[in-house]
Amino acid sequence: MAIPFAHLRAAAALPVGYKGPRASILVELKLAPGLTAKELAGRLGLSLNAIRHHLRELEVDGLLAHERQQRGVGAPVFAYRLSAAGEQVFPRRYESALTDVLETLVEREGREAVVGALEARYAALLRRLPDNLAELPAERRLAAVTRLLQEDGFMPGWEGSAEGGTLTEHNCAIRAVAERFPEICAAEERFLSAALGASVGLQAHVLDGCSACEYQVQFTAPVSIGTSRPQGVNA
Repeated sequence: MAIPFAHLRAAAALPVGYKGPRASILVELKLAPGLTAKELAGRLGLSLNAIRHHLRELEVDGLLAHERQQRGVGAPVFAYRLSAAGEQVFPRRYESALTDVLETLVEREGREAVVGALEARYAALLRRLPDNLAELPAERRLAAVTRLLQEDGFMPGWEGSAEGGTLTEHNCAIRAVAERFPEICAAEERFLSAALGASVGLQAHVLDGCSACEYQVQFTAPVSIGTSRPQGVNA
């Protein structure tokens, strides 16, 4: 039986300084880079002319880029994606201050001290989860973890079943830290494995040029699938 939220849309972190249709366009392109104006119109329930107007304005603001693509027969289409400036309007949780602190720690105590600090950070995150998490069915464990990721600005999404699936982080809220200290990514992978009671493997990585981080999740313990929808997660 499939988990009640077998396809979980990413919890959208609103782009800073934008609202209404333009904010919605930025969110859609964050979740699915390469959408056309027609595809955006269908997703947002707006007219094609309205979408094109907003796309032009967002490009003027420097938040979008586009490229011509040939998709099947017919004329080429324009596929839109966020520019580097567009990526910056999504939450970055204290990354500059955190990076400075970690750099100072490296200077004083060495890189091993930083790795220890990162491990301690994820140990603290585990303590924010329910004490009986390991005893809960899969969908409850997943709901608790995605809620935590949502609160930290990672825009989590899930596609899967009772056996496993793909957990996607559409926004890296601490990218500058990860670029300087990639050990944090390995620590996060271990955290997800412990919190979900699952085998977790990184399949796509923003530091490798991907638009999102994707973890393949395989639940390793028997799971009990309930019928209630988990709280705090948007389907």
